[in-house]
Amino acid sequence: MTVYIDPPAWPGHGRMWSHLVSDVSFDELHAFADGLGVPERAFERDHYDIPSHRYAEVVAAGAVEVSSREVVRLLYAAGLRRRKSRTQPRSS
Repeated sequence: MTVYIDPPAWPGHGRMWSHLVSDVSFDELHAFADGLGVPERAFERDHYDIPSHRYAEVVAAGAVEVSSREVVRLLYAAGLRRRKSRTQPRSS
C-alpha cells in the first residue's frame, strides 16, 4: 500500500493543509486514512485534507512525501482525479 502526501501549503480555516492521495484506489486511501483515525469529513472528491499538525504522523505511518504537482500527476495517471464541478451562472 502506497499513499502520498504533499507539504502543508494550502491555507484554510486558520491553518495549513496537505493532500493525502492514492495512486491505486479510493479503497486503499480510505483504509489508510481510517487506520489513522482521519474523519470521513476530511475526504474531498479525490483526497483527504490533512492539517499540518498531523503531517509528521501521516508520514511516519507510511505516506510518501511528494510535491503538490506530483499529487495531481499521480491522481491523473491513476484515473482518480475528480475535479470540482463548475457552476454555471444563472441567466436572467
